[in-house]
Amino acid sequence: MSKRDELIAKYAADLKEKCGVTADMDLLTKVTIGCGPSIYNADSSTVSGSDESELATVKNNFLIKKLGLADSPELDKGIDAVMELYGKSNRNKYRAVVYYLLTKHFKKESVY
Repeated sequence: MSKRDELIAKYAADLKEKCGVTADMDLLTKVTIGCGPSIYNADSSTVSGSDESELATVKNNFLIKKLGLADSPELDKGIDAVMELYGKSNRNKYRAVVYYLLTKHFKKESVY
């Protein structure tokens, strides 16, 4: 089992345990691959839900550039909803899981 496969399995378990969501493994795999090498770095593999600059980066680089959404207050509401679902007190929010949940939230699975 490759390192990426192990991470995808860990992300699927995280989705089930912390969010109560059964992962669409095909989509989760594509989102994880889309994250690139950042998933292997301890710092960049997670998203800080309380860091405004980090959330702005998620909004600009993922929601606007990758998913092609227009900047609006709805994007911030979507990020808040995902952070709430993942658990505000949960310190380790994996980037791939956050991106997966955002993709589902905005119904942009077609991008992948």
